[in-house]
Amino acid sequence: MSDIVKKHFDAVAPSYDRQRRQLIPCFDDFYGMAADAVACANPAPRILDLGAGTGLFTAFIRSKYPLAHFTLIDLSEEMLKEARVRFGNDPAFNYIAADYSNYPYTGKYDAVISSLSIHHLTHPAKRELFSIIHERLVDGGVFVNADQAAGSTPFWNEYYMSQWKSAIQKSGLSNDAIEASIKRREVDINASVQDQIKWLCEAGFVNADCIYKHHGFAVFAAFKKGAVAKINAL
Repeated sequence: MSDIVKKHFDAVAPSYDRQRRQLIPCFDDFYGMAADAVACANPAPRILDLGAGTGLFTAFIRSKYPLAHFTLIDLSEEMLKEARVRFGNDPAFNYIAADYSNYPYTGKYDAVISSLSIHHLTHPAKRELFSIIHERLVDGGVFVNADQAAGSTPFWNEYYMSQWKSAIQKSGLSNDAIEASIKRREVDINASVQDQIKWLCEAGFVNADCIYKHHGFAVFAAFKKGAVAKINAL
């Protein structure tokens, strides 16, 4: 992942959480569907959050699995500092400041989660990461990725971007915050829903699907073959 991405997120770390709801017009459904899809048979699951940032997505899952053990990995130490403030000195949390796309993982996880991060990787790097995630999951483990997705054609990409810009202009964000968020999106490398499902299947996942989509925001869920926990509330 590039130094440019790290620089952008180091700068925005202190205000990141405050701006999330304003920058994601479908915030409640987006994170709600993603949290619902994290289904673990283990009542004390081991969960890996890729590009964890301030721990926003992890916070939703912690409420669902209070006995879980979390590993949060992010390129930006500044973002992880915010996560440490959020979760305090809870021994159930482990923090790693590193590039999750080439980190030498050794453990196994019941769930791997990510939100608004993997779209920063090149497409070949996405495909390689999906294979790494599959390897690191226990049988029946789940991967949930709440992320951005490209449209199937340039027409839809332009439409999604125009709708997003219109929404954030009405969100109450300052002009500086709006301009900074638009600038951050210039380094995005979004992949289509169709391609991402294909790559998940190629990595060995089963029941891979896009379970929620609102314009350019999409939630993907996929499982490693094995006994799968029931998903409630979907």
